[in-house]
Formats: sequence, structure tokens, C-alpha cells
Amino acid sequence: MTLVKNREMVQPSIVLDVGCGTGENAIFFAQNKFTVSGLDLAIEAIDQARSKAEERNVRVDFRVGDALALNFKASTFGYVTDSGLFHTFNDAQRPLFRDEIARVLKTGGIYFMMCFSDKEPTNWGGPRRVSKEEIDETFSPRFKINYIRDELFATKIHEKGGRAYLTSATKL
Repeated sequence: MTLVKNREMVQPSIVLDVGCGTGENAIFFAQNKFTVSGLDLAIEAIDQARSKAEERNVRVDFRVGDALALNFKASTFGYVTDSGLFHTFNDAQRPLFRDEIARVLKTGGIYFMMCFSDKEPTNWGGPRRVSKEEIDETFSPRFKINYIRDELFATKIHEKGGRAYLTSATKL
């Protein structure tokens, strides 16, 4: 089975959903024949994710852990997904995060990331906004940037979604 995600063909493989929260994306991948691990720092979120996976009868290896020190073997994953984590890191943490993602991805593996865009207004607060240049500067040393494109990030406070960037990058 092949999954079409944002107009890209994705073959089932091993996926890490880093910053998985309550597990919706990880569960989605598991329901579509991927082998999935989900990692989040919040114990409560992981507890909820485990409950959801059990209710939906899917298997996901949910773990509590730090995205800046991933407790996975090198070259384990074909894909890493990040929906709303990268924009939480400060400038010093970003290269650490990039290096951890590169370490756990296989060569040729793909990192998909959604983060709040610098085009998103700051009047409501929320997380740090990120520019295309910051994404490119952070990941280019270890990844080929396939694209950085405008998207909308579903949130509880945005009627139509917050302005975001969707990034696809292949590990060199």
C-alpha cells in the first residue's frame, strides 16, 4: 500500500512522530500499515496517545522522551514527522534537534515538518514563528531541502488555520 500525503507518494516504512502529543498522526500512520514510534516529553500526552491507540486497535510504540536526545538507534527510521515541535526550539537547540533527526533517519530518509510561519501574526502570542531562511539554514548542512511551502496549521484558536510552513527534507 502506498500513502499519498501532500501529493507525495510515501511507501510504508518505519516512522518516528517526534513531538507526537496525543498521537493522532502516529495513529494515522499505524492505520496505514507503517511501523510507528511516537515520542513526546509530556507524560500525560503519551498516556492519552496509548489509550487512543488501544481504542483504535493499532500498535504504536509511544515513549516519553526528549527530542534533543532521542533514545533510538542510528538509521532506524525511513521517515520522521514533526507537527509543531521545531518552532518550540531556541537557536542553540535547533542544531541539536537537526543532528538527532539526522542520526535516527536512514540515508535518503525523509523528514516532514510543519511549523508556524513568520507570516503568522503575533498578536495572539503562541510559539515562536520561523522563517524559510531559518529552516534552510538549520537543515541544509545535513539534508537536501525538497520544499518549504505555505500551509495552514489546524489549531483550536484559528478558524481556518494558522499560517505555517510545510517542509520536506531528505537526509544526505
